[in-house]
Amino acid sequence: MPTPSNSPQIRLAVGALAVLTLLAVTIAFGLSVGSRALSLSEVLDALAVHRETDASIIVWEQRMPRTLLGVLVGAALGVGGALAQGITRNPLADPALIGVSSGAALAIVLGSFVFGVSSLAPQIALAAVGAAVVGGAVLSLAGYGRGGMAPTSLALVGLSMSALIVAVISVLVLLDAQTLDEYRYWLVGALAGKGTPTLAVVAPVILAGLSTTLLAVRGLDALALGEDVARGLGVSVSRARLLAGFGVVLLTSTAVAAAGPISFVGLVVPHVARAITGPRHGWLLPYAALLGASLLVTADVVGRVVVRPAELQVGVVTALVGAPLVLLLLRKSKVTGAGA
Repeated sequence: MPTPSNSPQIRLAVGALAVLTLLAVTIAFGLSVGSRALSLSEVLDALAVHRETDASIIVWEQRMPRTLLGVLVGAALGVGGALAQGITRNPLADPALIGVSSGAALAIVLGSFVFGVSSLAPQIALAAVGAAVVGGAVLSLAGYGRGGMAPTSLALVGLSMSALIVAVISVLVLLDAQTLDEYRYWLVGALAGKGTPTLAVVAPVILAGLSTTLLAVRGLDALALGEDVARGLGVSVSRARLLAGFGVVLLTSTAVAAAGPISFVGLVVPHVARAITGPRHGWLLPYAALLGASLLVTADVVGRVVVRPAELQVGVVTALVGAPLVLLLLRKSKVTGAGA
């Protein structure tokens, strides 16, 4: 019979297994649903034996890279959001709100406008630089490092910076037709049209970023107790924030470069994961990765179905689902604050 000390760990392990099962189901739908529906037996047969059949070509060359990219991008956004909230100790923080996503987008547009950069690998490098610069500016302006920051100040600074960047991007894309085409291609966030070459570039970067974030677990757990307590526990606050911030920048910039600025995943997923795991990041980050992957692949499948024979981009689906969830989170936080 489990003791009280290890029963929560067992519950979380069982929950992780359930979330893994959910992800496996969403991947199965991702491989079978599309303009031509495939049965589960056709999918399994195509996976077992790579033959030159229509089903095999659809699974291996079209849907497999797209679905795996959705898994990686969703995991990157989910973990990036959890890290952003841990760094700032702000439940409203996510990569978009602190300017990381818009900074990455601006760097990609500038790279196309000034240098004609259109390949994915240099776009990821540019996006990382832009994300770091703009994200750091937002956090500094919001009062980072001076006794913390209020959620409202972070939101105002983040939204103002994003509005400014959108204006700059609009000017740039109107001045150059090629830049406009590049920007319009991934403006709303999409997984369609992404093949194996994109997956081959993105996968090592995101997997490295996810692995690196595990090093930030202890520091983030200590930061959740407050800076003074963290220092008392022997944790370097600046090192913990730098390591977690590196994870946010690397994961988010790669996701934005690969699939465009997909909204709300980084904000909503950590809240759902935290409701299951509690505040400990050793469980929170893996849950955020699995739930983010499941959410994005599910959104992609929904986008293939709702407007057949056309498709709805995954960024549109996440926005339609995420906006009401954010309103519910805000209402819940107000009710909780009033009850306190």
